[in-house]
Amino acid sequence: MTKPPQQVNAVTPHSCVIIDYRTGRTELRPLAGQLTSGTVVHVDAAVPTWGTTDVPATLPGWAPVPLRWRLAALPAVLLTAATRTCGPRRGRFHRLVQLACSGRRLTPATGRQAQYAVRAIRWASRAVPTRWACLEQSTSAAVLLALAGRRAEWRHGVATDPIRLHAWLVDPHGSPVEEPSETSLYTPTYTPDGPGPALRARRETPL
Repeated sequence: MTKPPQQVNAVTPHSCVIIDYRTGRTELRPLAGQLTSGTVVHVDAAVPTWGTTDVPATLPGWAPVPLRWRLAALPAVLLTAATRTCGPRRGRFHRLVQLACSGRRLTPATGRQAQYAVRAIRWASRAVPTRWACLEQSTSAAVLLALAGRRAEWRHGVATDPIRLHAWLVDPHGSPVEEPSETSLYTPTYTPDGPGPALRARRETPL
């Protein structure tokens, strides 16, 4: 079992983003006040873009992935959808975070396995008739890897200018998997190791 989700204080040079991983509540506060309890993660200041940064508005194109991964993606998506739907609405975020981290004690996935998992989930997600954004997709990819007996390096994090949240997977070298270059702007605030950065000393990372 993973550690119970906790509160993270993502501190930027000018404000603090408080993310409660028990309730999904996110709050933006000035730095003037005293920080409440929880893990502190320092977020580097982004270079001001004054709204000129381009953000992809379309889904990535189709990328080849073995048939066995596509077939395995279907139950992973169904399990994620059931976890998201069943239970109180206010606990939805908490349940998805727990599910994304459920394979933390498994053998770490290779870069190719993580790539196939993300591609397969995006293929299967096209049939989901509801909102299926980064949190749902990355969680489904983590579930797919767990079904294959592998640990997914799942990330949830914060970026500034403007303040925004994102969830994604990284490869064994820490590079985002099947993500645009803008994902490197996010600072992880929660990983399978719990709140804050990944604790790589706890496990062996495959080459």
